[in-house]
Amino acid sequence: MMHRARKRFGQNFLQDASVIYSIVSLINPSPDAHILEIGPGLGALTKPLLSNVNQLDLLEIDRDLVAYWRQQNLQGLNVIEGDALQFDFREWAKSHPQDGALCKVVGNLPYNISSPLLFHLVSAADYINEQVFMLQAEVVERMVAVAGSSDFSRLSVMLQARYYMEQVLDVPPEAFDPQPKVNSAVVRMIPRSDFDLTDVQWSALEKVVAAAFSQRRKMLRTNLQDFSQQLTLANEELRARAQDISVDRYIEWAKVLAA
Repeated sequence: MMHRARKRFGQNFLQDASVIYSIVSLINPSPDAHILEIGPGLGALTKPLLSNVNQLDLLEIDRDLVAYWRQQNLQGLNVIEGDALQFDFREWAKSHPQDGALCKVVGNLPYNISSPLLFHLVSAADYINEQVFMLQAEVVERMVAVAGSSDFSRLSVMLQARYYMEQVLDVPPEAFDPQPKVNSAVVRMIPRSDFDLTDVQWSALEKVVAAAFSQRRKMLRTNLQDFSQQLTLANEELRARAQDISVDRYIEWAKVLAA
């Protein structure tokens, strides 16, 4: 199929066979797994995945590609036309029988929507066992960054509060057509088994983390002054910057604020 990559959908099609093989191995598809691939493109991951599973769901926004995949008439392939930012991943995951089979969401994510999409997926983390995504390397580095490093950010805290994450593969621009101007990386995300925040506590976490990182160069004395009466911050914390505080400490603060 001749399909021009569309800039507005952030399309870059993976074509390096060894990278494709590595990613499929990381996803480790079993026949009974429930897998949803976001943005299948021309099928670099789709076809190898489909040869290993009984059923594969595709989520695609590009109408031409939706038509292309529907015309293929491949056994076990279910094509869903839709925008990943609006898609109800929770409903999708819940609609699969809880039969012990693993529920996974995978894909080469459009880099222009990666952060909002990762936040959107958090709502389904109770029902999804694993996520394996290719993203801009810089985003993956922020996702897995540790407290105290310059890459540690709001994204790091919020995602690490909900998932165990690991950068598992680096992918050069030459692996794609057209070649992106940035390096890519693959991240594996597994929902944390010890996650225990209520909706109210999660909302408090979003607020305190957003405030802490609102002005990265400023001390928490300034950024968290709206919360200072409820949070009894030690002098050391008042002088610290947002990137110096651990994920667990942010979670403790959220629980205090929610109470």
